[in-house]
This record gives sequence, C-alpha cells and structure tokens, in this order.
Amino acid sequence: MKIYTKTGDLGETGLFRGPRVLKNDPRVEAYGNVDELNAVLGIALKELHDPQILDLVPRLQHELFEVGADLATPPQDKEDPTLRISAGMVTRLEQAIDHFENKLPELTEFILPGGSSGAAWLHYARTVCRRAERSIVELRQKEEINAELLRYVNRLSDLLFVLARAENQTNDTADVTWKRRRFTM
Repeated sequence: MKIYTKTGDLGETGLFRGPRVLKNDPRVEAYGNVDELNAVLGIALKELHDPQILDLVPRLQHELFEVGADLATPPQDKEDPTLRISAGMVTRLEQAIDHFENKLPELTEFILPGGSSGAAWLHYARTVCRRAERSIVELRQKEEINAELLRYVNRLSDLLFVLARAENQTNDTADVTWKRRRFTM
C-alpha cells in the first residue's frame, strides 16, 4: 500500500466516520496540534534521564494518539465510548501530577523554560500542549466535542510542567527562575 492517496490534493481530508473537510477546519487544526505535541514528546524522549519519566512519556504518546482520534471523530448517532477520552484518563494524569509534585520543592517563584535539555523539551511540549488546548476550545465554540478532551489536555499541560521540574531535579539542575530585569545597552 502506498503512503500517498492523492485524496488531499485539493486541500481536503476525511474525518474518521465523518465527512470530508478542508485541512484548515478547526477539528483538523486541533488534532494537528495534538500530533505536533506527540512529535515533540518523541524528541524529548531522547534527552530525558529520569527513569519514571522515560516510562511515562511513551504512554502519554499513545494516549495522545487517542486524543487525536477523538478529535478526528465527529459525534456519532451510536457513540462508541472506546473512541473517546474518558474521565479515568484525566484522573490518571492527576495522579501522575501528584506523584511527581510530591517529590519536588515547593514552587515559590515563576519558572522559565529551561534547565537540562530534557526539561527544556518538556517545557516546549507544554507550550505546544497549551496551543492544542486553545484550538480545542475554538473547536468547542463551533461544534460538539467530548467534554473530557479539554480536561485531559489541560491536565496534561500541568503534568508536563511538573515533569520538566522533575527532570531538572534528576539532573541536579536548578529550575530557571524568573527575575525582573531591565536590559540596557
């Protein structure tokens, strides 16, 4: 089977169990942002050192594929709940946040993206996650979506922030804290 189908040559793509839409459709934009987030996590994996984070990130990538599938599937007359992000998946993210955050020093300052290479990639993933979240909000203003999608992506961005701090801690690298500075020439 060839990878190219030529069916998108006029700027359209097909939704899963749905119609063909333009490639700049809000639904396509949303799952495209989730796909980019997944790719950034793939890069981050090459820079991570914390064994627990190294175990967790591939699982997140698999779930992000499910997030993309949920976004690519318009509401159906006979919904298949296995195609949708569930409240249980959101709960698992919250448990992971609590697990990693309990090992970190209390946050008393704003943190800038950076530190170790792995942490910097996780911070970058967090910003892509926030963009995906904004695109899901935009989609929700126009169409019905699974309510758990937005909760999942919101928690995931929080988890990525905590994971970046945990990765810095594993590498004995301080978080980069924000300091008010005025630049002069």
